[in-house]
Amino acid sequence: MYAAVLITAPDRESGRKIARHLLERRLAACVNITPVSSMYWWEGKIEEAEEVMLVVKTTSDKINDVVREVRSIHPYQLPEIAALPIVAGHAEYLEWVRRETHA
Repeated sequence: MYAAVLITAPDRESGRKIARHLLERRLAACVNITPVSSMYWWEGKIEEAEEVMLVVKTTSDKINDVVREVRSIHPYQLPEIAALPIVAGHAEYLEWVRRETHA
């Protein structure tokens, strides 16, 4: 099974650091980084921030490792790390994800 892991980071530099960390450890085959405007509850009030969103393509058996590694280097006290299952897709692409994360 495959997964897309969503991770927010405070800026592009932090996002690139996290992405490279995951790629170098073969926990991701690909990471997309895009700017996002976020609104969320934090310490009893609504906050707004400009962040980046990472979309990490990996396999389901790597999710716990992704969470552990991201938590070890992420600058946020409580980082968003949410895995979504990929239930279908382009078979050759998904096979590439598997190969790259299990090399």
